[in-house]
Amino acid sequence: MPPTPSPRMPLAVYALTAGAFGIGTTEFVIMGLLMQVATDLQVSLPMAGMLISGYALGVFVGAPLLTLATNRLPRKTVLVALMVVFTLGNLACALAPNYELLMAARVVTSLAHGTFFGVGAVVATGLVSEDRKASAISVMFTGLTVATLLGVPAGAWLGLQYGWRSTFWAVAAIGVVATLVIATLVPADRGAPQASNVRAELKVVSRTPVLLGLLMTVLGFGGMFAVYTYIQPLLTQVTGFADAAVSPILLVFGVGMIAGNLLGGRLADRGVPRALIVTLLALTLAMGLMTFTLHSPIAMVLFTGLLGAAAFATVSPLQLWVLQRASGAQSLASSLNIGAFNLGNAFGAWLGGAVIARGFGLEALPWIGALVPLSAAAVAWIAIRGERAREALPACADAA
Repeated sequence: MPPTPSPRMPLAVYALTAGAFGIGTTEFVIMGLLMQVATDLQVSLPMAGMLISGYALGVFVGAPLLTLATNRLPRKTVLVALMVVFTLGNLACALAPNYELLMAARVVTSLAHGTFFGVGAVVATGLVSEDRKASAISVMFTGLTVATLLGVPAGAWLGLQYGWRSTFWAVAAIGVVATLVIATLVPADRGAPQASNVRAELKVVSRTPVLLGLLMTVLGFGGMFAVYTYIQPLLTQVTGFADAAVSPILLVFGVGMIAGNLLGGRLADRGVPRALIVTLLALTLAMGLMTFTLHSPIAMVLFTGLLGAAAFATVSPLQLWVLQRASGAQSLASSLNIGAFNLGNAFGAWLGGAVIARGFGLEALPWIGALVPLSAAAVAWIAIRGERAREALPACADAA
């Protein structure tokens, strides 16, 4: 029986938003705590940066595997179980006595990430009428946006005031709340979920245009994370900001992210191929120009916001490219694209760490990072040309 239309969004959707907020916060907050973690655990900055890579790789591997493994289970059960894993993982982060166990805890936490968003999106759309499905997804993903805008700066401030472990205690508390509200407000599944044809879905997502889209996502966000992973030492050690200034500047990044996300959606509505090229080149330009602003506090704040705007302007075009070319396997394709985003996160954190470790220094990060989305734009151009060539073949055959 279809849900009864209502002028209000169901409370269950907001319960999913709470989970998205917690997951988004725990993924990105480590970037504002990198120096504290490195000092406390007596590891180098690049080693601390690998905590981001470990989380991201966990999402990359876990998202498609758990999506396929849980497709026969009730979706509410899956969501609650994922939030329990998320909460326990953050508790383990807060208690980790050394670097190795903190890395293990981060990986365990990451396993909840991709599948939560994939299953949550399906649940959210099932709670509303046909004409409100996009709005339901948008409300759920608002949790991720708010996490970047408010959760990450708040977590960075908390870590500065009371130590980095206090941030993970706070995120674990968010996980407890999110678990309870999801268990209470999300309705039980109606009937057994339909298992998908795994072999058919894998065949769909192995198509060249889909794989090229995933590669664009990896490269596009890889460049951004080469800089954003090390934004705290860039701001304090290069630009000269005090530690207390990092949280407000991360807030500027969040505002830029929201603006860029909206702009990217509008561009994608007018044409995905063009939006891909424009947004990826804009990200390249923003990062390249940031190289010349590193010693100017005002300009650095501005370009931190521009980095967020340019990076997240690519989200809608990249997502739509993959979904439009994965008809029949969109849930799996969506989880894979989330995994690709996190693989870019891991690659970027590794690349930035390698640049620092090899002696190029923090100041080299923006211009080296800019080369990565430039390569993504090249991949996009190749993919678009390939599609147009394939579209032209039937026309040529008909003319002959």
